[in-house]
Amino acid sequence: MTIKQPDNPLHGITLEMILNQLVDYYGWSELGRMIDIRCFNHEPSIKSSLKFLRKTAWARSKVEELYLETVRQLDTNTLD
Repeated sequence: MTIKQPDNPLHGITLEMILNQLVDYYGWSELGRMIDIRCFNHEPSIKSSLKFLRKTAWARSKVEELYLETVRQLDTNTLD
């Protein structure tokens, strides 16, 4: 049985999907500037970043917030 989560904008979106989209959009260097964590600035990779983000709630929260902000900005720009 699937539980609906209408108030959760990240429902159905994995951390890996979020990270891949942010890296594609911003690139590692800009992402590392925006969220200053070592896994984005020193030999960045999806695998090492996912490992860190899954263990570190504050960092994951910052990545999720940036993703939601980016999606909102892109949606607003496409409506103009």
